[in-house]
Amino acid sequence: MVAACGRSSGPSNTLDKYGRALKNHDFGESYDQMSSSFRSKVSRDDYVRMMRDNPREVDETADRLRGKHGSLEVSAEFEYGLGDQMRLVQEGGEWKISTNPLGFYDQTSPKSALRSFIRAFRLERWDIMLRFVPNQYREKMDTAKMKAQFTGASKEKMETLMNTLEANVDEPIVERGNDARMSYGEKYEVKFQKEDGVWKLKDLE
Repeated sequence: MVAACGRSSGPSNTLDKYGRALKNHDFGESYDQMSSSFRSKVSRDDYVRMMRDNPREVDETADRLRGKHGSLEVSAEFEYGLGDQMRLVQEGGEWKISTNPLGFYDQTSPKSALRSFIRAFRLERWDIMLRFVPNQYREKMDTAKMKAQFTGASKEKMETLMNTLEANVDEPIVERGNDARMSYGEKYEVKFQKEDGVWKLKDLE
């Protein structure tokens, strides 16, 4: 999964130019090596000021970068669906997908747990949705009850709730230890709880 890049072009050349510019304290030149996304968020003046205020860190970075990166792994990422990310790497001159394709219901973070919960709901995987129920409620819930909760008498309310959740899936989440919260809509809040190393949804509103 490692692609060796020549010095005449590609990322290796960019790193050389960036390291050389830092070493010469030519911060205008090093700024030009930054992506358009970065430059849209950080102005040239702010970048130059930050570099000038941290000369030791700049010199250390330059020393570590120049001529010492060797072969590089070139990668790319894109978002799709509910904010899922797919990572690709260059392998033998061709792009290959390196993201685990079987990670449909990730619970390693509150945000991934929320996206996975919504995906399970959309696919009517009531059995999967049980994974997101905290232990204190789990023994009172089964697949049939989960289905009834979302498709029974409260179906319209739950559909509206899930639509609102999906529309706000990228709202900031505040984590405190094994608890997390995400405010959404005008008055709602999702409460998360981490148990057994995975995140679950304690409350949706």
